[in-house]
Amino acid sequence: MPALPLRILIVGAGFAGLGAAIALKRAGFHDLTVLDRGDEVGGTWRDNVYPGCACDIPSHLYSFSFDTDFDWERPYAGQPQILAYLKHLADRHGLRPHLRLRTEVRRATWVEARRVWQLQLGDGETLEGDVLVAGTGGLVNPALPRIEGLADFPGPVFHSARWRQDVDLAGKRIALIGTGASAVQIAPELAREAGRLHIFQRTAPWVLPRGDRPYGRLRRWLYRWVPGLRRANRWRLYAVHELVTAALLGHAPLLRLIAWTARRHLRRQLGHDPALLARAAPQGQPGCKRLLLSDTWYPTLARPNVALVTEGIARIVPEGVVTTDGQLHPADAIVLSTGFSLGGGLSRTQGRLEAPLGALWLRDGAKAHLGLAVHGFPNMITLLGPGTGLGSNSIVFMLEAQLGYLVQAVRHLAREGGVLDLRAQVQADGHADLQRRLQGTVWLSGCKSWYQGRDGRIDSLWPDFSFNYWRRTRRFDPGVYASSLQPGGAAPQPVVATPSRSTAP
Repeated sequence: MPALPLRILIVGAGFAGLGAAIALKRAGFHDLTVLDRGDEVGGTWRDNVYPGCACDIPSHLYSFSFDTDFDWERPYAGQPQILAYLKHLADRHGLRPHLRLRTEVRRATWVEARRVWQLQLGDGETLEGDVLVAGTGGLVNPALPRIEGLADFPGPVFHSARWRQDVDLAGKRIALIGTGASAVQIAPELAREAGRLHIFQRTAPWVLPRGDRPYGRLRRWLYRWVPGLRRANRWRLYAVHELVTAALLGHAPLLRLIAWTARRHLRRQLGHDPALLARAAPQGQPGCKRLLLSDTWYPTLARPNVALVTEGIARIVPEGVVTTDGQLHPADAIVLSTGFSLGGGLSRTQGRLEAPLGALWLRDGAKAHLGLAVHGFPNMITLLGPGTGLGSNSIVFMLEAQLGYLVQAVRHLAREGGVLDLRAQVQADGHADLQRRLQGTVWLSGCKSWYQGRDGRIDSLWPDFSFNYWRRTRRFDPGVYASSLQPGGAAPQPVVATPSRSTAP
């Protein structure tokens, strides 16, 4: 039986969306439309332009294995070069004709009668496709804290992911709320120009040395011209990060080594100030909250114009931030480094069930088979969905494993027709297995982290080695889906190609 033509809609033009388009084009599927609300590709790396923004996974590992010959400038790339890499992917792999930028997807709806996905766009237009690929990722919508008086603060208030380029912070009194991954990068940059910087910390992070220096000319020349050197370095980095994974999964000696390294780093940089060292010292198990890498965080805390505030925030007043001890910390501007609302990019996706996906995940917990398929949402693949987050290795490795699965699923649909809807029991069993394997890991050792939902349960992480995820997704298994033919049980009929703006221009 000849392959059926399929119209494929991809939402998101970051690593996931671009990777999906490249993988599908290489597999022979060309009726692709990639939609993104931004005016350029890049996703997270387009939107996050705060000072100091960079990746905490090495460049040679935070890139696709099918496109490694990029001239990285340093071990840990900054936001501008990662964005340049994503633009390079779009250009090199011929994705520009498939892109629809500055296009907001307000809602995605499964139309059962015709078995298509229908996208409602911000300008009122409607697009239809046979397959929906959700490539929005988890770092889409900023999580804003609920603090009394925050909305009434008269000065600038903005999240790190919505950085205000028009606000001049030089000489200002700045309140930075949060001490997570973004804050550790922002604070050193703000401290250089602020008149006074107050950093509000709920729990101290575990911070490891970063060791990030620009590559010299010789090393960049070797990476460019010595065959296999980049790939060898990639596998070396991968092995090191899988050792860290072993620690997070409960390997006590490796976990003690990480803790010793972090405490030594802390003592070396703040040992001259015992009081500050005590406030900056992390508690609990390393990795329970995200491990951070920085050589400038602790020196920033020791600057004379910086104050680390460990009391809780009571409220915001026009003059600044009031903590639970009654002290006022004057502020002219407030920067929120408070993370993201996970799953926000899929919240208005309506499948066969009674509620949109966001409401279902909020009510029942975020569940997806291998982070890729959700019961009740046929012919939809979710890239970097629930249960695929990592605490130590490159999410791009996980994404590449998913791209192989995606291609196999689409080939199956093109060959067999009909729809694929994940079986409810497969989803339930997979989620139960994830919860079982989380037991004994550092993520459930007692801390409160962004990995957790409102009830404290963790649905976001993959509690295993990443190579086991690759092994689990290596072969597409149609048996986990309730496959159905066209309405009435007839044999699959070819999709009739009709003029539509869902076809890539």
